[in-house]
Amino acid sequence: MLAREPEEAPMDYGVLMFATEYAIAPDELARALEERGFESLWLPEHTHIPASRESPWPGGGDLPREYWSTYDPFVALTAAAAATRRLKLGTGICLVIERDPIITAKEVASLDRLSGGRVLFGIGGGWNAEEMAHHGTRFKTRWRLLRERVLAMKEIWTKREPEFHGEFVNFDRMWADPKPLQQPHPPVIVGGDGATTFDRVVELGDGWMPILRPKRPNPVERIPELRERLRRAGRDPKSAPVSLCFAPPERRALDALAAAGVERAIFGVPSEPRDAVLPRLDAYAAVMRA
Repeated sequence: MLAREPEEAPMDYGVLMFATEYAIAPDELARALEERGFESLWLPEHTHIPASRESPWPGGGDLPREYWSTYDPFVALTAAAAATRRLKLGTGICLVIERDPIITAKEVASLDRLSGGRVLFGIGGGWNAEEMAHHGTRFKTRWRLLRERVLAMKEIWTKREPEFHGEFVNFDRMWADPKPLQQPHPPVIVGGDGATTFDRVVELGDGWMPILRPKRPNPVERIPELRERLRRAGRDPKSAPVSLCFAPPERRALDALAAAGVERAIFGVPSEPRDAVLPRLDAYAAVMRA
């Protein structure tokens, strides 16, 4: 495993939860995280789940209820922003392939402004082909679509009169404010761990966010490959920090992740009420401080 250099900063810690009506509210969760010293809150999204249930869930088994019960992440993160002052606010992940890029650029910029520049824009392509199809997205072209939509949003965030003309996204010169508070824009953190993921990280990303899954190859082992890809592209090899979703809440394991180059460990909490979630946060915070 690749050793961390002495000057590197300590690892950050975040929490991911599917925010739903039957779980602890996003604002209360955010306050609890900030009080306990966590760096970030991450909220996933699914607009819906087609009842056909044709696409298999990557987690295996029956699909949990929270997948079709999530709040819109930008609405929920706005509530979290209003309840906190320092906590960073992440989409984990935003399904760009199901979203209009002009509207999404507006939502990201608005949240970044209203939160004082605390947005972490996690993006991905998703796994549910039928869900995408309901949004008019073809599964086979989703990565080309994602690329254009992200590039178009970057134009909107950084140009006074942006325009974009591509295969999937087309708009003439426009006026679109506010611009994000973070410059040139909030970090774009690319989710996933597929064969072409690093293509997107190198071209579009300010970070990489894979998921640690049981009985699957450990994505952490690919960090040297990512750094080499960045180097070959003329980028700083550490210009795309690694955030690991569902990191194990155990000190020895976290130390090993830090030594391998993981810069943010994201713990998962279930979509449950406060009485079930808060003790888990206390346990995570104790490991974090150990």
